[in-house]
Amino acid sequence: MADQVATNITWHEGDVTPEMRKDNMGQQGATLWLTGLSASGKSTVAMALEKMLLARGRHAYCLDGDNIRHGLNKNLGFSAEDRAENIRRIGEVTKLFADSGMISINSFISPYRVDRDNARAVHAESNIPFFEVYVACPLDEAEKRDPKGLYKKARAGEIKGFTGIDDPYEEPESAEIVLNTHEQTVEESALALLKMLEDQGIV
Repeated sequence: MADQVATNITWHEGDVTPEMRKDNMGQQGATLWLTGLSASGKSTVAMALEKMLLARGRHAYCLDGDNIRHGLNKNLGFSAEDRAENIRRIGEVTKLFADSGMISINSFISPYRVDRDNARAVHAESNIPFFEVYVACPLDEAEKRDPKGLYKKARAGEIKGFTGIDDPYEEPESAEIVLNTHEQTVEESALALLKMLEDQGIV
C-alpha cells in the first residue's frame, strides 16, 4: 500500500450511502479483475462481457491496461515500481467505479500477486465485491497469437522486463474463476463470467 504523503486533508463524508447508489443504479456494483499474460485474451473477453451486460440493461465499464496508459497512467513505465503504482491507481479507480454502482471490468496483466492482493484489500475495506479472474493461457499459445508483436520484440531483446520472457508472472492462488482461453471461445469465457455474476447475485 502507498504511504500517505499529503497533509492537512480530511475525509469528507457524504450523505449518499452505498445502498442509495445501489437503489438508484438498480444493481450492485462490483469489480472483475482479469489478469494474465499479454495476448491471453483479457481485453477481448472483458469487452465481450461488457457488451453482454449492457444488452441486459446493466451498467458496466471496461478499464483496459493499454488504454489507461494513454491517459491516467501515461507517466508510468514498466519498472517493478511503476507497475506497482499503475495497479495501485487502478485499484483505487475501479473501487470508485464499483462504489458508484457500476460493474467495473478490468483487464491488466498485473503480474505481481501482492499488487492484485492490495487491489482486493482496497475493495474489502469498503465491502465492495471483488472477483479475481485468471485468464490462463500458456506462454507458447500467447506467443503464437502475439497480435501486437511484443513477444517477438522481447525475444529479440528490443523490450526489456517483458512479462513471461524476462520478467515473472505470478499466477493467482485464489482466483474466483479461471478462464482457459486457449480452450474456450471468447463467448464461452464471457458467458462463464456472466454466470459467476448471476450466481453471486450481482446481475
